[in-house]
Amino acid sequence: MEYHSGGSGSPGDHHHHHHDGSSESQRRKKRYHRHTANQIQRLESMFKDCPHPDEKQRLQLSRELALAPRQIKFWFQNRRTQMKAQHERADNCTLRAENDKIRCENIAIREALKNVICPSCGGPPINDDCYFDEQKLRIENAQLKEELDRVSSIAAKYIGRPISQLPPVSPIHMSSLDLSMGNFGGQGMVGGPSLDLDLLPGSSSNMPMVPYQPACLSDLERSHMSDLATSAMDELVRLLQADDPLWMKSNTDGKVVLNLDAYDMMFDKTGNRLKNPNIRIEASRDSGVVIMNSLTLVEMFMDPNKWMELFPTIVTMAKTIENIAPGMMGGHSGSLQLMYEELQVLSPFVPIREFYFLRHCQQIEQGLWAIVDVSYDFPNDNQFGSQFRCHHLPSGCFIRDMPNGYSKVTWIEHVEIEDKTPVHRLYKNVIYSGVAFGAERWLTTLQRMCERLACLMVSANSTRDLGGVIPSPEGKRSMMKLAQRMVTNFCASISASASHRWTTLSASNEIGVRVTVRKSTDPGQPNGIVLSAATTIWLPLPPQHVFNFFKDERKRSQWDVLSHGNAVVQEVAHIANGSHPGNCISVLRAYNTSQNNMLILQESCVDSSGSLVVYCPVDLPAINIAMSGEDPSYIPLLPSGFTITSDGNQSDNTNNNNNNNNNNNIQGGSGSNNGDGASTSSNTNMGNNSGGSLITVAFQIMVSSLPSAKLNMESVTTVNNLISETVQHIKAALNCPSS
Repeated sequence: MEYHSGGSGSPGDHHHHHHDGSSESQRRKKRYHRHTANQIQRLESMFKDCPHPDEKQRLQLSRELALAPRQIKFWFQNRRTQMKAQHERADNCTLRAENDKIRCENIAIREALKNVICPSCGGPPINDDCYFDEQKLRIENAQLKEELDRVSSIAAKYIGRPISQLPPVSPIHMSSLDLSMGNFGGQGMVGGPSLDLDLLPGSSSNMPMVPYQPACLSDLERSHMSDLATSAMDELVRLLQADDPLWMKSNTDGKVVLNLDAYDMMFDKTGNRLKNPNIRIEASRDSGVVIMNSLTLVEMFMDPNKWMELFPTIVTMAKTIENIAPGMMGGHSGSLQLMYEELQVLSPFVPIREFYFLRHCQQIEQGLWAIVDVSYDFPNDNQFGSQFRCHHLPSGCFIRDMPNGYSKVTWIEHVEIEDKTPVHRLYKNVIYSGVAFGAERWLTTLQRMCERLACLMVSANSTRDLGGVIPSPEGKRSMMKLAQRMVTNFCASISASASHRWTTLSASNEIGVRVTVRKSTDPGQPNGIVLSAATTIWLPLPPQHVFNFFKDERKRSQWDVLSHGNAVVQEVAHIANGSHPGNCISVLRAYNTSQNNMLILQESCVDSSGSLVVYCPVDLPAINIAMSGEDPSYIPLLPSGFTITSDGNQSDNTNNNNNNNNNNNIQGGSGSNNGDGASTSSNTNMGNNSGGSLITVAFQIMVSSLPSAKLNMESVTTVNNLISETVQHIKAALNCPSS
């Protein structure tokens, strides 16, 4: 048999005259040699297109790779066997998980059916627990789904493609019915196009989707990531330690900003930004003291779920895509992760920002940590179709231990932004000044949330009894957990990102309301179809004034269109969440209401970057469960509320224009974007020295608890009316012009 192979000396050639004379044994040895990385890469890419090459293709490969045709034949045989084993393994896992899931759903349905009718009187069931049992089972279902997701993604790594999951089990099929919210004084739109809700993606906060999951990373990519993270860490440490001339105080608002010319010279970046004149730079630095020790902070920063919990108003989604390097000796120092996150400003008018980035953590010395984030660009990242190109230049923080469990945190945000759509006029000041996503907002949020966590640890002495029950320390913890989930859910409903599986029905219509819809199957949320509507308005009043108005329960009837004129609201329980009296959780009860067992759970939070008031109706048995310290994660919540921030106009107009030019210099000459910058139409309304507020109003309503309902335009009209009526009430109560 003759081998046809490439150039001389290739493993397949017959060499009867090797200088050591042992040609036979050598050739036999060579047949078992390890293929080179290049050969494997070529074979793998061929295998992807064609797992069963014919003789002609094998000969062609044999010539190209200098391997014997037999070696190529054996390699393909082995690869096919290996692939088959992986498929079987993965399929087994999937089937096992699906099996568990179906068994669980089966139990849930049996429980639900058992509780539908009370056998003795034919009425609804008497015991309150059945609802919570069902909620508990839904939590277990969600955990199983998450497990299935994890198994699928592990399998996908080996196979190079995700396993197609079995179609979801829909246990009870109800006839598809048209859903209407009743005729509002004959104003409802009858007919109207309806949306088939079966086409909506099911939601699950446990498994948000990352828009782009890269294939298995090669060793080359990993080492490239490692180099990128190391040089980013060097840059961050130098940025954190440098002062003038690199960092300058802005002569308008006194905030610290980056001098780009000095930065370019220091890090040899000249000419980088000239390639694309539409790119803006946002760079800011801030530092402050936080009630948490450095090690706990580092642990929370390196865990995407805890990262989201620390910043519920900024981070709507975070996920570790891949752990590139573990920390040394089981700690975090030296660890490197590839992550994905979505950041938001709480308004439907500002699109979310998406980042794929590396997070690298390093202990610099005893009691001092540095964490750096730097964007990682995938070759085909154009497919995200995001409204921005967002790029993290080395950003991050120093966390230094201080006495008695505090830390000093110095924070740097440094991003390149290319806006593909114009910034909304209300937000030009806030966005172009870099305040919206800047270091100060991150740091003040961190300080407030760490204070909240510290309050969680203290015994119940920060709880006031107002004629209700004083919760035990466990009850207080449970109530705080419930309120935190309410706030997180509220913030996610405003950003309506794809990863939270919202479908936009109407993007900013004539009253500027964006309506989104999703199918809710999460444990801890009512089951069915949820409509969320949000808008942002400008008011010529300082933010603190507006916050006090929403916070005052005596004024609630002036804006709460659903209170049906119940003038008085009484606070029955109060839990302090921080040193500022505005940071608290309240349980409110409306007087003279027919629904005596319905209470309002409300959390308000305030710091220098803004404030929010979020509330949600919760029934008495559920509040009692939380107050007694039981796990509140299956109490269903559908929150609504307000967010309040400054409009960025704290100075007079001359300063504002000055600020504009200054920003031009500081943001790398992106004049095209902020040419009409700070002096928006709202600016003229305010006159000199007046700072106004941006108020986002957001509602969520349950349209139907039947999963197979159809949504017609009437329910969209309802939620639009709800928002516009609320906005009119607010303006009237605060004596603001209603136009």
